[in-house]
Amino acid sequence: MVRTSLLFLLAALLCLPWADLQISTLDPWLELSRLGWGLLTPLPPSTPTLLDALANTLAFALQGVALGAVAGFWLALFYRWQWVRTLAAFIRSIHELFWALLFVQLVGLSSVAGVLAIAIPYAGTFAKIYGELFEEVDPAALEALPAGTSRLSAFFFTVLPPAWPHLLTYTRYRLECGIRSSAVLGFIGLPTVGFHLETALKQGMYSEAAALFYALVLVIVTLHLWMRRQLLPLYLLLALWWLPPAAQVNPTLVWQFFTVDIVPAPLRAGWDGAALWLWLQALWLKQIGPGLANTVVLGLIALVATSGVTLLTFPLVSRLFGNIFTRSTGHVFLVLMRSAPEYLLAFVGLLLWGPSMLPAIVALGLHNGAIIAHLVGHYSNELNLREDAVTGFNRYFYEVLPRVYRTFLAFTLYRFEILLRESAILGILGIPTLGFFIDSAFSEFRFDRALLLLLVTALLNMAVDMIARHLRRRLQLSTHPEDL
Repeated sequence: MVRTSLLFLLAALLCLPWADLQISTLDPWLELSRLGWGLLTPLPPSTPTLLDALANTLAFALQGVALGAVAGFWLALFYRWQWVRTLAAFIRSIHELFWALLFVQLVGLSSVAGVLAIAIPYAGTFAKIYGELFEEVDPAALEALPAGTSRLSAFFFTVLPPAWPHLLTYTRYRLECGIRSSAVLGFIGLPTVGFHLETALKQGMYSEAAALFYALVLVIVTLHLWMRRQLLPLYLLLALWWLPPAAQVNPTLVWQFFTVDIVPAPLRAGWDGAALWLWLQALWLKQIGPGLANTVVLGLIALVATSGVTLLTFPLVSRLFGNIFTRSTGHVFLVLMRSAPEYLLAFVGLLLWGPSMLPAIVALGLHNGAIIAHLVGHYSNELNLREDAVTGFNRYFYEVLPRVYRTFLAFTLYRFEILLRESAILGILGIPTLGFFIDSAFSEFRFDRALLLLLVTALLNMAVDMIARHLRRRLQLSTHPEDL
């Protein structure tokens, strides 16, 4: 575990010379003070505007997560098949914002685009977690069934019941993620909280932005209070009533998209292998190669930043350190950081420091570090130390850290794929990762380039997922998948 940790640290250090960490704003401290004052003096927008934005955010999230959960459940039933695992890995490796950009070209800025943008990648994630939960069920009950029992009956009577509580726990967590994803969809024009947040932040109206952010956090942190299984059908009906999945589809434009727009430009007039090779070569040199390099550089540095935030902050919520005041303060900080989408944190950092990798590194480190710190901190609460155990730094380094490090490393490697997905999407904010070139291709209506870049992004994330899974197995690291 130490060698693996040092290897990632060394890789991040080697990436630093290629990382753009420049601060280009004239007076970042002045902007930071204005932002801080805005956070302390929230000013809510008009009540109808706030309620409408929150209702749209919840409607997108409920519909998208519900559709993704149903599709993911059926995929999980066949997760032992390689093609199903590959399909699930592919669709979840493309970020919700990329799916949204794709569907907006087909159905416009409609509710269908937002719902499908959440549902498709979530279906891949649900398939993976549900499938792993089914595989972890004790096979004793299944082996005790009489010969000739149908596979469907065996599943519903011996596999699903013990896995069901974990399925519910994870699905509730994904709904929290879905609310964050739904909010971020506002940054591309859909009428969620993110749309109003982006407008307020761009105009320097930090008090108004703070009120919107606190409203979003309040919805997320109270999820366990208002989300009841008995009320879920009612919530879904209300979501469908409030935001019907409707879109105006032009069959001619859809046909053109699939038969012309996404076909590589050199092949639209017929097969031309030489022209295609030159097109691919130019795209590799100018976009794919630099985008890949910057995405990997940002992802590796963000992974180390996430680890640093985790190791520094998990004692804030551990009963083994501090007192009730410090734990309460730490809990509030971690809740705020993990409730804020990375895209939103990076957007704020962009306003403070200008377009570079620095806002993205800080955003990814704070958000993912807060998530893992929360899990590791609560895991440390289960430890029982001797009454004469040392205190202070000695307790941290010699008593607690060695006992929680395996869990910490497991969770960190588990989120490596997510870090790469977010590193790519943050290119939309101007950082030259793959997302920057994908967004540019969509803006220029070069859908053939956009599709190829999306494929490269998916393959990169799938490769990282395989590497992280291999390392977890080699180091015998285990996590509860429903936690992440």
